[in-house]
Amino acid sequence: MAEGFLREMGRGRVEAASAGTRPKQGVHPLALAVMAERGIDISGQRSKGLDPEMAARMDLVVTVCDRAAAECPVFPPSIRTLHWPIEDPTAAPGDEAARLAAFRAARDAIEKRVRDLLEEQGSAVPRG
Repeated sequence: MAEGFLREMGRGRVEAASAGTRPKQGVHPLALAVMAERGIDISGQRSKGLDPEMAARMDLVVTVCDRAAAECPVFPPSIRTLHWPIEDPTAAPGDEAARLAAFRAARDAIEKRVRDLLEEQGSAVPRG
């Protein structure tokens, strides 16, 4: 979701890539659904592992759940790191409605953090 927001809000001013500590095939259907509610299609994204070549091109690494922060490798001091402690919606218990609510909460938290990050970097985006 963060990659989708960065691509949309960054409008070519930033390059975004997602990587996971445990990549899986495909994008979670509920992530697709809640991002579509914001008019963002993330169906073309895929889960990728973090490799040294990718890391060498990074200026900033953002982890978005505590498990990822704990499992993420240590990066050189030249790479800025941030941790956004957002609940992993894939771990949410309950029925479909409860899981959808968890994905919406994660989406909204990520959207706010991405907007704040872009504004901090001087890439302000219109609020909408």
